Amino acid sequence: MKIATAAYPLDVLTSWAQYEDKLAHWVAEAAVQGAELLVFPEYAAMELATLDGPEVATDLERSLFSVSDKLEEADRLHVKLANEHNVHIVAGSGPAATESRPVNRARLVTPTGQVGVQDKQIMTRFEREEWGVIGGNALQVFETAIGKIGILICYDSEFPLLGRALSDCDVICVPSVTETLAGYWRVRIGSMARALENQCITAMSSVVGAADWSEALGQSFGAGGIFCPPDRGFPPTGILGLREVNAPGWTIAQADLAQVAEVRADGIVLNRRDWQDQIGRDGKAINVALR
Repeated sequence: MKIATAAYPLDVLTSWAQYEDKLAHWVAEAAVQGAELLVFPEYAAMELATLDGPEVATDLERSLFSVSDKLEEADRLHVKLANEHNVHIVAGSGPAATESRPVNRARLVTPTGQVGVQDKQIMTRFEREEWGVIGGNALQVFETAIGKIGILICYDSEFPLLGRALSDCDVICVPSVTETLAGYWRVRIGSMARALENQCITAMSSVVGAADWSEALGQSFGAGGIFCPPDRGFPPTGILGLREVNAPGWTIAQADLAQVAEVRADGIVLNRRDWQDQIGRDGKAINVALR
């Protein structure tokens, strides 16, 4: 399949029609190039808070619930676009209100109108300590017409056991937003490591550029990237597609899922199969004094 990952700038929106036009343009641009899976970034939905004016968009607490109130309508738009262009879309994540505190929620939308929901598992310090966003539902493997797809939202990609829970996936999507180059590289390294361990494809998307109206987002650094196991039939770098940092637009690459199955069965190495060999060897290391 062809995968498209977005390096997506956030806008100050003055109308819902403006948002519809923006999303329609982005989806059409990827679809016309043959993309079948489109991945938007973490917290891309935060631009919806600007529809309620600067006093809401700049307020950490009010912005959470402003966006949450609009996610259902945003999902309807994504369903329409997915159907119109016959694509699967990982919609930009956003806060979704629960009975306690909001979660950080991504949605996988299919051309048939089905919507799978995946919440972030582990919060960054900002989400936990300042924003009060909490972890949500369990990790899921979405069985779709184009393959088995999972989602690790940003920081989640940096935890090997979360990646291992998605070891049945052909593709793991990694929507991200990072405020520094160091943050971008942490998520990129995590994405590449998950592709190596699970012998699968990972697709990282990023928010890019300034969002001065948001205390939560501010300035973001990132790039679209599509990664693979550096094994037989794939590039030795483990990179299928990569965009320069903070260049808005799509990164599109062809991903051969038959080759994923091939390296899992008979690769030069068998990381996915051999994961279990760590068990019993993964306790705390023995301290040996050499003086």
